[in-house]
Amino acid sequence: ALMVDTCFVEELASAAPAPGGGGASAYVGALAAALASMVGSLTVGKKTYAEVEGEVMHHLEELKGLRSRLIELVDADARAFKPLAAAYRMPKGTPEELAAKQDAIQRALVGATEVPLDIMRTVARVVDHADYLAHHGSRMARSDAGVSAAFARAAVDGASLNVYINAASMDDPARALRVREEASAIASTTRERCDELFDFVVKEVS
Repeated sequence: ALMVDTCFVEELASAAPAPGGGGASAYVGALAAALASMVGSLTVGKKTYAEVEGEVMHHLEELKGLRSRLIELVDADARAFKPLAAAYRMPKGTPEELAAKQDAIQRALVGATEVPLDIMRTVARVVDHADYLAHHGSRMARSDAGVSAAFARAAVDGASLNVYINAASMDDPARALRVREEASAIASTTRERCDELFDFVVKEVS
């Protein structure tokens, strides 16, 4: 029987604030990378695809690293949220306490936006490989490349929401604008690429 990580799913479903949408987005991104790898794995060793085998091996190697990174980012997202949750729970009875609390929140918001941005950047790179493999990899596995594109889009959109909600609480307008703009740019570019890739797969398998 296949081992499904029910622990992560149950923890996600619980009242615990982490893991949340950011970690789930990283996990979905890892699944997108794994599906793209599946297409590559079903391509190597086949005579029909002998001339692209070297290139496919390169994509598989890159995807392995991206997959590992996204799994790390599942944990990193939960770790980044902990100091933010702790900062929001700090007392604010005196002006000194309030100042300390606001300072702690602002410091924690940096990590809470940087991790989902990292998830977005990493998933955008997964799409490069999924795109190549959808066009040049095993036609038998083309539908899996389409699922990879659908998951990659969801992962990037999901992570972007975590950037936006945390940037909205930042006191530094320049930093907030910078992270929002980067998230928005990655999201729109990746969404477009994933939609194109998904539509290509639909036409090929229909």
